Amino acid sequence: MNKLLLVYLLSFVSLVSTAQDKNTLAQVGVKQNAIDLKAMKRIGNVDERYQSFNVEMCEVIGGDFWIPYELVDSVKKQSTKTGFAALKWKIDPINLYEKKLRKLASALGPTYIRVSGTWANGVYFQNNDEPALSSPPTGFKNILTRQQWKGVVDFCKAVDGKLVSSFPISDGMRDESGTWQPKQVKAILEYTKAMGGEISAAEFFNEPSHASHGDAPKGYTGAQFAQEFALFKSFVAKAAPNMTIIGPGSTGEGGILPSGLDLSVDALLSPSPKPTFDVFTYHYYGTVSKRCLGGQKPELALTADWLSKTEKGLDFYQRARDKYNPGAPIWLTETAETACGGNPWAVTYIDSFRYLEQLGRLAKKGVQVVMHNTLARSEYALLDQDTHNPRPNYWAALLWNKLMGSQVFDGEQLEPGVDLFVHNSKKWSTGKSVLILNTNEKVTSVTIPADALQYLLTADELLTKKVKLNGTELKLTATDNVPPIQGKPLKKGQVNLPAHSILFLEFSK
Repeated sequence: MNKLLLVYLLSFVSLVSTAQDKNTLAQVGVKQNAIDLKAMKRIGNVDERYQSFNVEMCEVIGGDFWIPYELVDSVKKQSTKTGFAALKWKIDPINLYEKKLRKLASALGPTYIRVSGTWANGVYFQNNDEPALSSPPTGFKNILTRQQWKGVVDFCKAVDGKLVSSFPISDGMRDESGTWQPKQVKAILEYTKAMGGEISAAEFFNEPSHASHGDAPKGYTGAQFAQEFALFKSFVAKAAPNMTIIGPGSTGEGGILPSGLDLSVDALLSPSPKPTFDVFTYHYYGTVSKRCLGGQKPELALTADWLSKTEKGLDFYQRARDKYNPGAPIWLTETAETACGGNPWAVTYIDSFRYLEQLGRLAKKGVQVVMHNTLARSEYALLDQDTHNPRPNYWAALLWNKLMGSQVFDGEQLEPGVDLFVHNSKKWSTGKSVLILNTNEKVTSVTIPADALQYLLTADELLTKKVKLNGTELKLTATDNVPPIQGKPLKKGQVNLPAHSILFLEFSK
């Protein structure tokens, strides 16, 4: 009897202690890792082509681009280039008719495909079918042939991509009096249409914030931008009324990137006639890569500061949008792990956390489109530049595209280092897709309210190119097709997330 009484007393004390512990956890703000789908409120929508990508104009015409890290030293020994130029080498034009490339790009559709970049600022469109000129006309730096541009148009049509671009800004765009002329814009718009294509949206030129690095006339000012943009906008209104005018496409402000800015967003958008856009755009890189002496390290890649920095970049340009172009949608038209081609570990699993966190965070903040740079060139690309085999970020992008719809929901705050993003399901009209990223070095668990399909991404180590889906390594088939992506059934209740894992859950309702 005394023993039985003692057991009851101990049980009672244990229950009280447990209750007190739970109350204490609540009082100090510790969140229980539980998902309540019914309590989630819809907070916005993103474009159906929210996840998109860039193919640099440099790739299309075959210009100078970043030397792979493993070849930098050997290439430098054989080169006479110095300084910044010594970090780049001549590349062959990308073959946009390659079946493998088209298959993999199609699997990410529908998308926007942006063909722009620094090389677009000085490009001359050779609007005839003659062999390429040996050198561009005065005032331009490089040449885009009809055949090359037709490849872009055909690629976009083949992979369900809407074409986004920009136009030259170099001296050759002006007449003898220095007045901007639309001749080159007219030529490329008309040829695109003749090929059965369309430029869906365009920026006036690439990154006016860094005009001196992008072939703009010497001493280019915000007042010049305002005046020339007005001429451009007036021409487009008649020549391509259905083309969305986007801009300004500035980058690096708000303390994000090191110095090098020519024209602040205030300098660009304050002069009269004040530039306004159908869509307000910006570019974001959290820093520069080690190529350009950046200080980012792999051990910082999963920190809250690094993963949330994309919101800091957005905040600056969102405030600029509200000041100069209130009510306009906002697009991020160029972004990647870091500028200058990305760091060596951008090709590995560790960067998939940043890739998906950026998509999740910006969707919740109202960004409508995010265009990754690039599809298949340099370390920050989704695909290996030589083999076009998928890198970890490609598999992350594929899962996002398969599962995450355009409706955005709020969600519970989970424990530190475990982030949650919720969209509608693409499979079930009443369902939701949930993305949970465990950036911690320990296993954690989440309680789910209903049965679900699990898509769990893991890797044996963070700095690897090999990724597993539900325990099986992801690989293309023997015919270079994307393998079947199938979820694993889960029962409601507690679900364990391994350390450094990425979990997609698909709920039917």
